[in-house]
Amino acid sequence: MVSEAPPFWWTRKDWRAWSLWPIATVYGRVAGTLMNRRRRHAVPVPVICVGNFTVGGAGKTPTAVAIARAAVEKGLKPGILSRGYGGTLDVTTIVDPGHHRSTAVGDEPLLLAREALTVISRRRIAGAEKLVEEGVDLIIMDDGFQSARLVVDYALIVVDSFRGIGNGAIVPAGPVRAPIAVQMRHLDAILKVGKGDAADQFVRQASRGGKPVLRSDVLPRDPDLLRGRRVLAFAGIADPNKFYRTLADLGAEIVDRQGFPDHHQLEDDEIADLLQRSEAEDLQLVTTAKDHVRLSGQHGKAEELLEKSMVVEVDMVFDDPEAPSRIIDLAIAACRQRQLKKTD
Repeated sequence: MVSEAPPFWWTRKDWRAWSLWPIATVYGRVAGTLMNRRRRHAVPVPVICVGNFTVGGAGKTPTAVAIARAAVEKGLKPGILSRGYGGTLDVTTIVDPGHHRSTAVGDEPLLLAREALTVISRRRIAGAEKLVEEGVDLIIMDDGFQSARLVVDYALIVVDSFRGIGNGAIVPAGPVRAPIAVQMRHLDAILKVGKGDAADQFVRQASRGGKPVLRSDVLPRDPDLLRGRRVLAFAGIADPNKFYRTLADLGAEIVDRQGFPDHHQLEDDEIADLLQRSEAEDLQLVTTAKDHVRLSGQHGKAEELLEKSMVVEVDMVFDDPEAPSRIIDLAIAACRQRQLKKTD
C-alpha cells in the first residue's frame, strides 16, 4: 500500500492519473477480489473495523478511541488492533505507552494505547488472537477494511467531508484502495466527519443502498486553548489542512505553518528550523497529538521542541451521542449470529 498520498490525488484527474490508469485497473481488480473472498479467519469476540475508502487520514484513530470509550462505559474490556505503521517492530506486540517509542510501534498505536489494550501486528490474525488471549470482550480494528483477513462484525467507514475520495481513482492513479462499489457492499455504515460537502456523493450512494450514515466532527478538548495567540503550526499528518482549520476555529492566528509527510520523524535540522522561526517571530509552537508522541522520549533539540510546543488534543464527537454504543451492540449481535451458524 502506498504510504504517502501525492498531491495530484486530491485534485481533478490530470495526465498523471490517466497515465497510471492501466496499473490502477489491475490493482483495483486484485483489491476487489481480495475483499470478496469468503475464506476469512474468525475470532470468538466481536470485531469492529474502523476503516476508510482511501489511503490517508480520515479520522479513523479518534473514531476508534470514541468506540473504545463507549465500550468501557458499557462495562466491556475493549482491545485495539493496529498494524503499527511507522514503527520498526515486526512481531506481535502489546503497546506500552510508558516504555515504547513511536519509532518502534508507530505513533497512532501510542495514542490508542492511552484508551485501551492495544496490540500491533503486521499479521492481523495473529494480533486479533493475541487480544483474545489477553481477555478482551471486543476488538476494534484500526484500518484493515480492505484486507479481508478477519471476519468483521461491523465495518464503519470514515469519510472526511472536505477531502472525500480525492480524484476518485484507484491506487496508484488516486487514493482509493479498492473499487467503491465493492467497498460499499462490505461496509455496515458510513461516518461523515465534518461539515464539508466532498463526501455527499457517498452519503447519497450509501443511503440509496440502505446503509446508515452517521455524522460527527473532530473537536478540540479545550476551545479556549489558543484564542488570540500568534502561532507557528507544524504537523506530520495525512491532511495538515485539517489541523490548520481546527486552529482557525480555536481563534488562533496562524502566522507561520509547516507540514510534513504523515508519520514523519523530524530530523535535527527540521527541529532547529522550527525553533528558529518561532523565536524570530515570537510565535507559539503548536502541533498535533500524533506529532507530540513522535517527539516524546527523545533528547536534545527534540526535547526542547516538545517542551515549547502546545498540543491540540481532539475528540471524535458524534452528532448522536448514542451511536458508538449502538455500533457495539450491533457488532455483538452479529458475532452471536455467526457463532450460532457455526454450531448449526
